[in-house]
Amino acid sequence: MSKTFFFYDLETSGLNQRYDRIMQFAGQRTDMELNPIGEPVNVLVKMTDDALPSPSAIMVTKITPQKTLEEGVSEAEFCRFVTEEVFTPNTIAVGFNTVRFDDEFMRATLWRNFYDPYEWEWKDGRSRWDILDVVRLTRALRPEGINWPVNDKGKATNRLELITKLNGLKHEHAHDALSDVYATIAVAKLISDKQPKIFDFLYTMRDKREIKRMINLDTKKPFVYASGRYSSDTNKTTVAVPLTAGRNGNILVYDLRYNLEELLSSAGPAAAFSPAVAKVPSGVPQAASPAETNKPSSFFPIVKELCYNKCPAVAPLGVLESANGWEKIGLTLEQVQKNLSTLMAHPEFAEQMRTKWENQAEFPPAEEPEVAIYDGFLNDRDRIKVAAVRNADADKLADFHPDFDDARLPELLLHYKGRNFPSALSESEAEEWEKYRRARIEKQAPKFLEMLEEVHDKDTFVAEELKLYFESLL
Repeated sequence: MSKTFFFYDLETSGLNQRYDRIMQFAGQRTDMELNPIGEPVNVLVKMTDDALPSPSAIMVTKITPQKTLEEGVSEAEFCRFVTEEVFTPNTIAVGFNTVRFDDEFMRATLWRNFYDPYEWEWKDGRSRWDILDVVRLTRALRPEGINWPVNDKGKATNRLELITKLNGLKHEHAHDALSDVYATIAVAKLISDKQPKIFDFLYTMRDKREIKRMINLDTKKPFVYASGRYSSDTNKTTVAVPLTAGRNGNILVYDLRYNLEELLSSAGPAAAFSPAVAKVPSGVPQAASPAETNKPSSFFPIVKELCYNKCPAVAPLGVLESANGWEKIGLTLEQVQKNLSTLMAHPEFAEQMRTKWENQAEFPPAEEPEVAIYDGFLNDRDRIKVAAVRNADADKLADFHPDFDDARLPELLLHYKGRNFPSALSESEAEEWEKYRRARIEKQAPKFLEMLEEVHDKDTFVAEELKLYFESLL
């Protein structure tokens, strides 16, 4: 089968991929020239009764839990659909900020419904990509031919609805999943038409093997790097260099916009790279703090982790030699060479950063099996049993009590049955599920009610629907 893109987008009950839920999934398959293939996909997913949505999120999407219950499919049905009919072999899953947001929601949803959380994005010729980072690097290096938006403060912004509006692209309903899908395809076409070389190059570089050839600790060559962690003052782009090993086979990189000795002399070795971003000397471009970006890094933005499997937008240093590339990102070759020389004179710094990174918890401790997705891989015996769970109907699940090796799975199975097949629960299981479900709702309730009060006047109908939904769960 030939490769195809599947552009997709989610609307969710909140921003936390580990606890919130998918409420809408929409997508459109295209060929490699971005021409649509077949009909679009647009489904609602029933809100599970062990979770409360974020009122702020619902005020944006206008998708109430009641609407999902009336028109949607269960999570188990949704997972079967996307794994069998959407993310088929040789599909490239792509969207706008999907790698860091939507893909993580997909993983969490598949995991708690007894599907492998990773196979859909790599097995049988599958892969993924992200147009947002393509936008960032195109804007920084080859912006010609495209109109680029700024916010009300004159700062560069890459919001999808603003890019489409400024370039006369169709985008009828921002924050509706299907409308956002069509808008993303339109932006991809725009870049492919106006700057085909950078589009094609970044398509190739979505492969982590290609990235490792360019960026590694053996050669430690400087490279161009666009990331949401960098400042909009420089179009989210800088020149970085591999510094030391990160977690899970990834790599830490240093932003060569900064001179290490100047940082150390102005703030001291302990303070310069403490969690306080304000320790960075004044006048140095800064973006959002680690807390605002919901990332574990405390060394922002000077040292950050580059994840090979997240399709980072990178390019060789040579791209800056034409089209005034150095000027566009506010750097000079001399500045980069000087800062690189200074960095190499302090090998102890790389070791300090490696140690600090290793001592950071990548994820908070899992409070329930649904969020223990990254606590380890399943062994082959459990994989067989997990497949049997997802292929069983309510009648079979009622009498199915597999002897799992993985300690996460027995409780996850109980919750899976409670959310998707409550009739499969025994009397004792039903009591246990209800105890868990109610405790989870009551734990979420204070924040939910506080937020509901704050946003009530934005849409009183939606607010009242959310209040009624909350009362129904109790």
